[in-house]
Amino acid sequence: MTASVAADDPRAWLAARNARDACAVRRVPFAELRGWGFAPGTGDLVHDSGRFFAVRGLRVSAPHGPVASWSQPIIDQPETGILGILVRRSGGLTHCLMQAKAEPGNVGGVQLSPTVQATHSNYTRVHRGARTRYLDYFTHGAHAARGRVLVDVLQSEQASWFLHKRNRNMIVEVPQDADVPLADGYRWIPLTELRALLRVDNVVNMDARSVLSSLSFPTGRGRAAPPVAETRDALDWLARIRAGRRLRARTVPLAQANGWRREADEIVHREGRFFRVIGVEVTAESREVGRWCQPLLAPCARGIVAFLVTRSTGPMRVLACARTQQGLREAAEIGPTVQVSEDLPPGPRPPYLDDVLGAPPTRVRRDVLLSEEGGRFHHAVNRYLVVEAPEERVAESPPEGFRWISAPCLAALSRGGHVNVEARTLLACLPDLGEPDDPGDAE
Repeated sequence: MTASVAADDPRAWLAARNARDACAVRRVPFAELRGWGFAPGTGDLVHDSGRFFAVRGLRVSAPHGPVASWSQPIIDQPETGILGILVRRSGGLTHCLMQAKAEPGNVGGVQLSPTVQATHSNYTRVHRGARTRYLDYFTHGAHAARGRVLVDVLQSEQASWFLHKRNRNMIVEVPQDADVPLADGYRWIPLTELRALLRVDNVVNMDARSVLSSLSFPTGRGRAAPPVAETRDALDWLARIRAGRRLRARTVPLAQANGWRREADEIVHREGRFFRVIGVEVTAESREVGRWCQPLLAPCARGIVAFLVTRSTGPMRVLACARTQQGLREAAEIGPTVQVSEDLPPGPRPPYLDDVLGAPPTRVRRDVLLSEEGGRFHHAVNRYLVVEAPEERVAESPPEGFRWISAPCLAALSRGGHVNVEARTLLACLPDLGEPDDPGDAE
């Protein structure tokens, strides 16, 4: 069967897939977590094969931050996966081949995912499961004959919970007349409709949002020239901040993560805050392997992630923040204006949080709940907001670590791998706020 463009409502199709393919997830104590165990001596939570990922301890020293030092569990997944979307032009519009994918930690079950969403262990079939569909379009050499690579960049993921985690984000364009077999559970969806679906709670998954952000504000082929000077200045600003910030993070045995205790069915902080590590048994007949067990990280509170924006002159500008996180390879990446948990400790409020939460409805351009990586996190949800900044905020000089950046510049920085995953989700939303849509390419 040859792939065809979907004419019906993607949400109805997704609901039908959810009724058919949703995971059955059951909490289990660690003693029943088949294939996983605590390593003697370290207490690290590891897979019997030594592959996939591990939960280890991390000790952090951050003299510049609001908390000078702490310990925590962290997910160590050193391999690099592939997140890839096939695109093609049809009827004058860009269409994306999306997958209806169930993950054990998803809110609502099945969500729209990239064409390929696979860890290295999965696509090399360490689990002895089924082959990853459409992988050949994204692996080395194969795409040269099948399509044109628009985006290929290593991107970080949630650096508060992952240690040095990066995935390869790819977009490959196939010719309009290419014979792309349409597998069960996949659908071509217009980019304009995907943009609209980003307004809906928990429909487009984190991996798809990360890749789609690379289609925001393209340049070339008759479009706007890349903002070279602004991008260079922003990179200089980021380099200075990276050079000046000191953060030391080193792995330690999970048993030595101070302030955390291991119970029969969870690893939990002594104050019951931040997150827990739990074990689950999963049944998902639509997946490469139909049944398995794994740990998941379960946040204790929802997050708030927001950009303040202004459009007083020229293209939209966002107030970005150079954010230091313990799991990053670099000292900082460009992040949102606000990125906090709703479970705030006592003390000063983070900068601009009250501007975001206290904004009148007329200034709130986007307010949506979106879940994070459902393959590693259980019901991790952030409230994503785009809020027009008050005039006085635009006129004043931002504090250290903050900078106004145009949306096209932010997109260019993202395609260079300098923008964190939370800001990339917001970037994916920005073209739907009155900016040029349906780019056709991302050169």
